[in-house]
Amino acid sequence: MKQFIVIGLGRFGSSVAKTLSEKGYDVLAIDRAESKVQEISNIVTHTVQVDATDENSLKTLGVSNFDVAIVSIGEDIHANILATLILKELGVKHVVVKAQDRLHGKVLSKVGADKIVYPERDMGTRIANNLISSNMLDYIEFAPDYSIIEIKATKKMDGNSLADLELRSKFGVNVMAIKTREGLEITPEAEKIIRMGDVLIVIGNNKSLEKLRRFSS
Repeated sequence: MKQFIVIGLGRFGSSVAKTLSEKGYDVLAIDRAESKVQEISNIVTHTVQVDATDENSLKTLGVSNFDVAIVSIGEDIHANILATLILKELGVKHVVVKAQDRLHGKVLSKVGADKIVYPERDMGTRIANNLISSNMLDYIEFAPDYSIIEIKATKKMDGNSLADLELRSKFGVNVMAIKTREGLEITPEAEKIIRMGDVLIVIGNNKSLEKLRRFSS
């Protein structure tokens, strides 16, 4: 089972650490503030109060033995970048780092970050997309220009099969699953009849998904 180290126990870091721990993973949570370490000490596997920009401290903790490190230091960009650099130099295979903006993300890429996340931007994008359309329930960007959305079937779709709707040929999107009152149906057949209120989980590039959103509004 993978082992995780989370550095920086602000709102984002604490949420990541707690979620991983609840799913049964070993988590080492680190922060230089004793109060933040104490808050999470009864939830995660291990906690340590330490400055993540101190290379010797991280080496002593054996960070190279962890599969994934999440750097969620927020306000101190210098510490965020330096901790990322140290983790990579100490041999951590996969380092995920919270960035404030695109420029910050570029710097993190240069020092070796394997994945960069923009929590504030991504949450703002999800909220904005949810507000645009009353029938768009959720939005997840998983790659540049590509997303997954949950969209509620409207009257226009009611009573039609997936084949009738021709979503792939008309909009260039694919329906991955459908949530109905009976449950979740993965990779539904073309003959599947859509009922008003069903939730379609759809994948596609953002332009195609926008066309679908406008059609179904």
